[in-house]
Amino acid sequence: MIISMTGYGKAVQQLPQRKITVEIRTLNSKNLDLNLRIPNAYREKELEIRKIAAAQLSRGKIDLALHIENTSGKTGQTLNIDQIEQYIDQLSQIKNLDSDNKIQLVQIASTFPDVFLTTQEEVEDSEFDVVLKTVQEGLDAVNDYRKNEGEILREEFTNRIDNIAQLLDDVIVDDKERLDGIRTRLEKAVADLKEKVDENRFEQELIYYLEKYDITEEKVRLNNHLNYFKETMQADTSQGKKLAFISQEIGREINTIGSKANHASMQQKVVQMKDELEKIKEQMLNVL
Repeated sequence: MIISMTGYGKAVQQLPQRKITVEIRTLNSKNLDLNLRIPNAYREKELEIRKIAAAQLSRGKIDLALHIENTSGKTGQTLNIDQIEQYIDQLSQIKNLDSDNKIQLVQIASTFPDVFLTTQEEVEDSEFDVVLKTVQEGLDAVNDYRKNEGEILREEFTNRIDNIAQLLDDVIVDDKERLDGIRTRLEKAVADLKEKVDENRFEQELIYYLEKYDITEEKVRLNNHLNYFKETMQADTSQGKKLAFISQEIGREINTIGSKANHASMQQKVVQMKDELEKIKEQMLNVL
């Protein structure tokens, strides 16, 4: 199968006093680059969440955000009375400030830092179990997304590989005409010399010259690589790195055929094969 590294998943769970939301976005990357954004109350649980996400996503640039929304109506914040009183004492010493106007002093003091205390509740195991369930649902959603994107990529790759195979068949047809043309040109060149030549020696040199332009091995290897690419796409797991290696081998054989072609029609088809392969390589960056 083909699985894309590009994906998105979201999951939501509603508790009596909390709304839990998990959002996951993934992009392509050579390795696993996992970035977690979670509330401070869950920091001690970060390693466990990271481990679950890493095991199921394996590669890619991954942003996982956990949002906990308080739906109980309680803010979880209280006034820091001691801090406010300290600010008021200091403000009352400022000249030209109405130190008798308590309301004015309180209003000014309330704009300063640390005037509120945030009470951080300890995360209960039952609540964290729901968080883990929500994370898992988010991972399932993003993996489904990746598989759907991968199916689109598989169809794209199949079409490109089939196009290269068709162009290779056309090259094979041109190849016979090309070799016959090379033989004819050499024979004419020798005839124009108006010198008697050793026929056996000429035939040996001709065979040697034609072998330099022979692409039989390249055609066989390229055809094998194309078939192997399609077989690898049918594997039970996504094989992005392996497919990238096979595409490099495909490119090597296409380049060798191009360097040996010495034939306008064949070289045009080689350029077309390179164009198809380049489009495969561009999309290969997204394959897990």
